[in-house]
Amino acid sequence: MEKNKLTSLAVASRSFSKNALLREAVLNEYPNAKFNDEGLSLSGESLIEFLDGYEKAITALEVIDNSILSHLPDLKVIGKYGVGLDMIDLNSLHSHGVKIGWKSGVNKRSVSELVVSFATALLHRSVFANMEVREGHWYQVNGRQLSESTVGIIGCGHIGKDLVKLLRPYNCTILAHDILDFKEFYEENNVIPMALEQLLQESDVITLHLPLDSSTKNIINKERLQMLKKNAVLINLARGGLIDEQALKEIILEKKIGGVALDVFEIEPPVDNMFSSMDNVLITPHIGGSTEEAIVAMGMAALKGLKNPREPLELI
Repeated sequence: MEKNKLTSLAVASRSFSKNALLREAVLNEYPNAKFNDEGLSLSGESLIEFLDGYEKAITALEVIDNSILSHLPDLKVIGKYGVGLDMIDLNSLHSHGVKIGWKSGVNKRSVSELVVSFATALLHRSVFANMEVREGHWYQVNGRQLSESTVGIIGCGHIGKDLVKLLRPYNCTILAHDILDFKEFYEENNVIPMALEQLLQESDVITLHLPLDSSTKNIINKERLQMLKKNAVLINLARGGLIDEQALKEIILEKKIGGVALDVFEIEPPVDNMFSSMDNVLITPHIGGSTEEAIVAMGMAALKGLKNPREPLELI
């Protein structure tokens, strides 16, 4: 590897690489930067080859662990594009002396807006109505309003708090569950904190905003899915592993849930297309943070993070 590349940057992220504004910002600071112009899904050996010899990298959904880092002795800093850290083994970063630039919450408005749009679409049964019209059936489909409903937010961090603000005009009763106590925020915004099981039983709309780790894996399991109201709407724009997907399929087929919106899956793209054929399920390809504004905000945060990286163990 040429020596001058050791002071340059490799951008593995596909969406970052194809954004003109972000490319310009990178090239202003790193004229020799390499981008993922072929739009490759980099993993394992292909990721190692792409990052080999570079001192700095910007990654997104690429898995960075010991098996990758052990082959990249020149790598010193990773700028994380996006708000999730579940693709990066922070302990391995620490072991290899690699720092990380990361900022949470930069895509919050993009995600919270999509939650509201999903909720209204499912409550109004727009997905079903659209499918019926496409099949040649024209009749009125009755739905429900988001206004005055009860919304349960599981995970009240940056996105959860922003969603509370967006829901104000709808005059919803807002319930929240989080392992942290946001007492002051709850009191100021009339949010009712409660246990997870009670929230699931009382909510008309349930939306997930949790990180994925050993404590949250399949947190919405078969037993908890059985607790939902029969006409409840379940939305997941966080991580696919939060919901037991097989149990969710069973609940939908048994018509024990009103509607489901999934922007994330445990395996992406999903290998099972069953969800896509269901008339009360709305599926999108991980677009929660994919507005133009969010892409630029996340990209600029990753770029800035290269200059002011943190010790990985600070984020655990």
